[in-house]
Amino acid sequence: MNHARLKEIEKKVIAGERLSSAEGEFLFSPEVDFHAVGELANLVRNRKNGNLAYYNINSHLNPTNVCEFRCGLCAYSRDAGDPDAYVMSQDDVVRRGREADAAGCTELHVVGGANPDLPFEWHREAVRSLHDSFPRVHIKAFTAVEIDWFARRSGKSVETVLHELIAVGLGSMPGGGAEIFAENVRAEICPRKADGATWISVHRTAHRLGLRTNATMLFGHRESYGQRIEHLIALRELQDATGGFQAFVPLSFHPENTKFADLRQPTAAENLRTTAVSRLMLDNFDHVKAYWVSLDVGTAQVALAYGADDLDGTVRHELIHHAAGSVAPEALTVERITQLIKEAGREPVERDSLYRRVVREGADWRAEE
Repeated sequence: MNHARLKEIEKKVIAGERLSSAEGEFLFSPEVDFHAVGELANLVRNRKNGNLAYYNINSHLNPTNVCEFRCGLCAYSRDAGDPDAYVMSQDDVVRRGREADAAGCTELHVVGGANPDLPFEWHREAVRSLHDSFPRVHIKAFTAVEIDWFARRSGKSVETVLHELIAVGLGSMPGGGAEIFAENVRAEICPRKADGATWISVHRTAHRLGLRTNATMLFGHRESYGQRIEHLIALRELQDATGGFQAFVPLSFHPENTKFADLRQPTAAENLRTTAVSRLMLDNFDHVKAYWVSLDVGTAQVALAYGADDLDGTVRHELIHHAAGSVAPEALTVERITQLIKEAGREPVERDSLYRRVVREGADWRAEE
């Protein structure tokens, strides 16, 4: 019976037809060979992106780890006054931007804690300073949770907050903070954080204002397979409505140093199956990332045959996943990334944050339109 059902799904995938929630949940079943699911996802991946595999040269910037939400799933956040709590100064922020620019980065990925001592204006000034000082570096900043928090703390609307950030140089938004949309799970893993409906609403507003954004799903904690599929379908529906998502990033939960340290971390097989199912369900997304910091380097490389077409980037100064026990390197060189891609039988393509091909001439670079 399972074989016959998988063959029916295969026919739909080959024909380019949309899979249902029941079909997606079936593909998560342990009785279904995850290699077979991977083969179907690889078909879609090749149809959308050929043999290309993307990467970018980027750096992370986390201005503060002080956060009033203190989610149980997070190993990174701290209370104000904790010995290892920190807040970067504006000079620190610019210094980090200067380092990224000198390293040839095309993108700064900026996310942090919801620090009650840092008003929205502080974050807006950080974006302004980075953009004014390093205008070529694309600023991908602030999760939907942060944007909602800025709005509530400042008394402004989400639309106004985004308008003000765009005006000073915000180029796009990352997809963090989505976790899993199921409310009963969020009540356990991140009860004080903005809910799933708010996350969707913020991204809908961002898309309406012309901002491209990413989407994520954190898996491997308290959620069910059905709740993963519900999450993916909610993203698919918003993409149908706006077309504003650039890429989807499946994030494997790292339990170390969290309140859920008793949980087993997802296996490589689980990570690959989730990547593949995501690629099959999100038929209207152009790109699926194998974020090597989350999946680990080896699994991310293999994921290029299980639906993923992007390894993310060099990822200098990543703190959040490493705080939760990620054993991935602190950063990858361009040489290592391109080697991984070639070993996987793919053609490496450096991209910018908007998926334009980057052409480098000595120390200079440009993005092709």
